[in-house]
Amino acid sequence: MTAVSSTHLVLIPSYNPGAKVYETVSAARQHWAPVWVVVDGSTDGSAERLEKMARQDDGLRVIVLPQNQGKGAAVFHALEQAAAAGFSHMLTMDSDGQHPAELIADFMAESARQPSAMILGIPVFDANAPALRVQGRRISNWWANLETLWAGIGDSLFGFRVYPINALHRVMQHQRWMRRFDFDPEAAVRLCWEGVRPVNLPAAVRYYNAGEGGVSHFNYLRDNLLLIWMHFRLFLGFVFRLPVLAVKRASKSG
Repeated sequence: MTAVSSTHLVLIPSYNPGAKVYETVSAARQHWAPVWVVVDGSTDGSAERLEKMARQDDGLRVIVLPQNQGKGAAVFHALEQAAAAGFSHMLTMDSDGQHPAELIADFMAESARQPSAMILGIPVFDANAPALRVQGRRISNWWANLETLWAGIGDSLFGFRVYPINALHRVMQHQRWMRRFDFDPEAAVRLCWEGVRPVNLPAAVRYYNAGEGGVSHFNYLRDNLLLIWMHFRLFLGFVFRLPVLAVKRASKSG
């Protein structure tokens, strides 16, 4: 049964995703409405087919950006429109079929129970998950927890999560970062700095190989350098905020 909401929407940023995007969008629509897709300058023809799907489905909206700007930029574009439309929360999920559409309703329900929190997915990997990526994410997670004084970010990189729209919009509109692959970890850290509490829920993640229609735009050198630069910036911000964060942490402990 499809749940319909006037406050919570599903957002799927998409860039040259391959055929999996149609399965992803259809699966999301089976569990939720509305679903928005932001086509981030794709050149693979997916925009046209997604727009055709949207013309036949009132619960689906497709936003097409003329040029590729990055995942965070695509999210921010939709974020502004969602805020203007009166939505309060947004669940983000990848277009490549890795994230579990069947858990959308559970994550949305938890968000409704705790509307001031962000609901973060904790990935449960299957045997197909690349070992290097599984192990490497531990480094980013360690830094994210340091930068928030262990506020409770279970996984900084997993993009299946629910954000309070107004809080995320405030964080993004006043700085130029968080526009590409660095969006997910930086959003979690900066929202913690703003007092948005993380709530962690497990979620299975599935990596598809090329033969199964899997498409990955992750570049180990480029994206890891981007993460290093991001954590350098965040650490400087952490040092500046450390006295305030320490007081907050001490008050919670007391």
